[in-house]
Amino acid sequence: MMSKKNVFIIAEIGINHNGDIEIAKKLIDVATVCGCDAVKFQKRTIDIVYSQKQLDALRESPWGTTFREQKEGLEFGKKEYDEIDRYCKEKKIIWFASAWDIESQKFLRQYDLKYNKIASAMIIYDDFLREVASEGKHTFISTGMSEIKQIDKAVDIFCEANCPYELMHCISTYPMDDTDANLTCIKTLRDRYNCNVGYSGHEVGLAVSYAATAMGISSLERHITLGRAMYGSDQAASVEPGGLHSLVGAVRKIEKALGDGIIKITDKEIPIAEKLRSHIPWESNY
Repeated sequence: MMSKKNVFIIAEIGINHNGDIEIAKKLIDVATVCGCDAVKFQKRTIDIVYSQKQLDALRESPWGTTFREQKEGLEFGKKEYDEIDRYCKEKKIIWFASAWDIESQKFLRQYDLKYNKIASAMIIYDDFLREVASEGKHTFISTGMSEIKQIDKAVDIFCEANCPYELMHCISTYPMDDTDANLTCIKTLRDRYNCNVGYSGHEVGLAVSYAATAMGISSLERHITLGRAMYGSDQAASVEPGGLHSLVGAVRKIEKALGDGIIKITDKEIPIAEKLRSHIPWESNY
């Protein structure tokens, strides 16, 4: 499990690689150079996640004119994930993925990943939650599009399986308006479930993520991209390399600035206090 002192920063590559392993590797490089703790992908079994009607629908994309062609163009298979596994080991960065169906979760097991992730869309799928919890790996659970009763049930499933988890406050709009962030939910989740709570953000910019960090989150997940103008539904809500560098640097400063909450006179303040209070008759306890 990650250090309790540091925010665990996850660079969500997701499907922003656009089906190109070389773009995926460039994004891994960006996350590594910027000091992220992990990169995350998404795995789907196309014929399970989408209906035949959806797959047959017309949709223009770089891969063809149907929805199926687009989704298959974006999806990595074993060859690509073998290379991702090899490359992340070479770069010494953790990788894992959010599965969108049980078959995809089983597929990911061959890589002996350290973490699991429940995407917001999947939090209501009890059989899937039980399948993930059965692995006993620390699991990040996003709470977007959910009500308390649905989060309660997910938490119960992981507790019954004795599987370590943390929740991630999330608003599932792409991009998210800052006014919808409702960051106070971080405290609500922490108080209700007595667990670590992170933040998975889809906003444009960095300010909301800074605010979430200042609220004592345990993890931070942001989508990353080589360029927000690239093809893809998640690109606009993603952080470019320069922004990611700024984000990681600021998060590390904020977590240091939070301190331990103990009110005291610091060693650095003592000579200042002696100077500025020299005209006051008092006994020093320094």
